[in-house]
Amino acid sequence: MKNTALTRTHEALGAKMVPFAGYNMPVSYEGVNIEHETVRKAVGVFDVSHMGEFLIEGPKALELIQKVTSNDASKLTVGKAQYSCLTNETGGIVDDLIIYRVKDETYLLVVNASNIDKDWEHISKYNAAIGADMRNISEDYSLLAIQGPKAIEAMQSITSVDLSAIKFYNFVIGDFAGIEHVIISATGYTGSGGFEIYCKNSEVQQVWDKVLEAGADFGIKPIGLAARDTLRLEMGYCLYGNDIDDTTSPLEAGLGWITKFSKDFVNSEALAKQKEEGPKRKLIAFQLEERGIPRQGYPILDTEGNEIGKVTSGTMSPSLSKGIGLGYVTTEFSKVDTPIHIQIRKNSVLATVVKLPFYKNN
Repeated sequence: MKNTALTRTHEALGAKMVPFAGYNMPVSYEGVNIEHETVRKAVGVFDVSHMGEFLIEGPKALELIQKVTSNDASKLTVGKAQYSCLTNETGGIVDDLIIYRVKDETYLLVVNASNIDKDWEHISKYNAAIGADMRNISEDYSLLAIQGPKAIEAMQSITSVDLSAIKFYNFVIGDFAGIEHVIISATGYTGSGGFEIYCKNSEVQQVWDKVLEAGADFGIKPIGLAARDTLRLEMGYCLYGNDIDDTTSPLEAGLGWITKFSKDFVNSEALAKQKEEGPKRKLIAFQLEERGIPRQGYPILDTEGNEIGKVTSGTMSPSLSKGIGLGYVTTEFSKVDTPIHIQIRKNSVLATVVKLPFYKNN
């Protein structure tokens, strides 16, 4: 089991630690509902240093990225980030990731912790014929997510960078918490605004301490992975391994917006055909109309009781106090307002297909 550079700090704070993607990670400190509300209303800080980072560099960097990812990375200028996915040869998704253009010929790819080795092998396979410079720097870097509506105000005192000027999915390399050359990225997985901070493992303790100090007057709290999951689910953000995997296509998953057929990428021909014909199943969002908590793997039924799909992610939404979830169903049942049922143990619980996000900022 690997540790992040902050594992002892989490343990000292009384975090409940769990194995996650091969790492010893904090799942909660005070409890999921309190932590969830902190991020929705104030500001919280997550240690997500288990995520993987690859540097792709040199004159062939863009060519490689264009080949292995579904989105059009040629649109990226220095200082911009892009959500994308790595597609496989059979119509599924190797991983979802964020691509940062750091310099003209330098890109940072941030991938899911559980997929670091798989992604590296997949990209390397295609790089054999292209010849970009690749470096896996996952073991050297830490990542903190400072999320919530008070993030800008709370963090402005520890950087000379104007945080309010960084637009969504843009980033700046500047000073932060007394450390130079930190990536300050206006990204996150919560839907409540904020930043993600990339720094070296040797620097992250200082950054963590100063972030908590600067945020003290704004109600900052450390937040665990359990609240990260409820926050992302309220936004309808896909979680790799649950809502997307090697068997789900980006078009089925509602990720057509990051699938650009203006270029040739891995399996793009088959995906273009799927787009033309229309996928046979789709990822839907649903909310329960009765009491209950949907969980991964629960059957989704039509109104006659026939199984039409399965729940991929589900929870009791802390913001809405309702059971919410995502799942794949045959396309005919994917329209908003379609009534469906979720089989929760022996009960068939009424639910409705809804439009994302579940949670809307007031």
